[in-house]
Amino acid sequence: MERIKQILEEKLNTDLLQIVLSDPRKKPETFGNAQGMEKDKALLASKVKIRPVQKKDRLFFQMTSYVGTQVFHTNYEKEELIAEIMLLLDDFRQFSLQTSDCQVTAMISKNGKATVKKRAAKKPERSGNSVSDERIPAMGDSGTCNKDRLSHNRKKNYILQEGVCVPFLQELGVQNADGSIVRTKYDKFKQINRFLEYIEDVLPALPQDRKISIVDFGCGKSYLTFAIYYYLKILKGYDIDVIGLDLKKDVIQHCNRLRDQYGYENLHFLEGDIKNYCEKEEVDMVVTLHACDTATDYAIAKAISWNASVILTVPCCQHELNRQIKCDMLSSVLSYGILKDRMAAILTDAVRAQLMECYGYETQIMEFIDMAHTPKNLLLRGVKKKGMQKRPSVEKVKELLDALSCHQTLYDLLTGEAVQR
Repeated sequence: MERIKQILEEKLNTDLLQIVLSDPRKKPETFGNAQGMEKDKALLASKVKIRPVQKKDRLFFQMTSYVGTQVFHTNYEKEELIAEIMLLLDDFRQFSLQTSDCQVTAMISKNGKATVKKRAAKKPERSGNSVSDERIPAMGDSGTCNKDRLSHNRKKNYILQEGVCVPFLQELGVQNADGSIVRTKYDKFKQINRFLEYIEDVLPALPQDRKISIVDFGCGKSYLTFAIYYYLKILKGYDIDVIGLDLKKDVIQHCNRLRDQYGYENLHFLEGDIKNYCEKEEVDMVVTLHACDTATDYAIAKAISWNASVILTVPCCQHELNRQIKCDMLSSVLSYGILKDRMAAILTDAVRAQLMECYGYETQIMEFIDMAHTPKNLLLRGVKKKGMQKRPSVEKVKELLDALSCHQTLYDLLTGEAVQR
């Protein structure tokens, strides 16, 4: 821990970009209500982020604590913050610190031992007058930096930053040549970054001692496939192998051309169906974005059969239960088409989440992005837990489906009833 303290004393200045504490030792759902616990709220958080802020010519560090659905902000001076972080390190497994010239990561064990890695920050290539100077300004001779970056209301510090040129974002029409974001694609830019934040949270669950295998089913134009590769390989330095799978031959050919153009090794796009894909024997992370209707079920079933460490899926177009659902107790709801559709979608995701829990995955259901931007989707995130206790029983899922007079594809695939049908 002394090494982390030394780094904090050295790096807590205006050159700091952010500090993140993640992967809490306590489950977020055990934290309870943060009301009335203002002083200790960071100890209850599922994640803590810290950035420098300038207030009336004084440098502070703003700590943002995420507690359930609530967000708390507290400003600290340097020495206060160091003491607070050293206290929090007992409650989090992962620590990261980023400045304009270096990145530090640390994994903290149960007995308080910290494994610290430090490396130089990747310098973005610039063409002409890059606006990255405005987003993350360099230090001046006086030791100060652009006040805009430290202002209380500065723009969000995304994983893929505005003003930093990312080749595949330009090719996909999300980013301009100067690094700025195309106005009509800003929601897509936010969506990509939000997804990467979900991946950031589960990095400790992925293998640390070998190549990581990732499959993206239904990759489409591959916004997320390229983003996952860029984030894990280019920004984080992980040894990875990524497969993007889709039914559209022309899309796959285009994505492979881009892959070759950027020199992205171990990134491959294949034409094929989720249901019949069997080229991999071991996969660590399975991703699906908007896999329609039962395609999501086949992807989850594949992930479970691989014993994948992480499952990230955003279902859509969920018609299967809508066509079947019958329940006299719910007749006043099911008689309205739009309510029936929404209830069927919610029940489908509930069944999927429960089945993932049954097979040893600690599962969360979250909004994928602000409903004002893509008014559709939920994200199911499952992390494989060894020796997970209090698993729900498959029989309970069966009871629910029977009560609704339904069968459901993921249940059928996992229990063998798909063969019987």
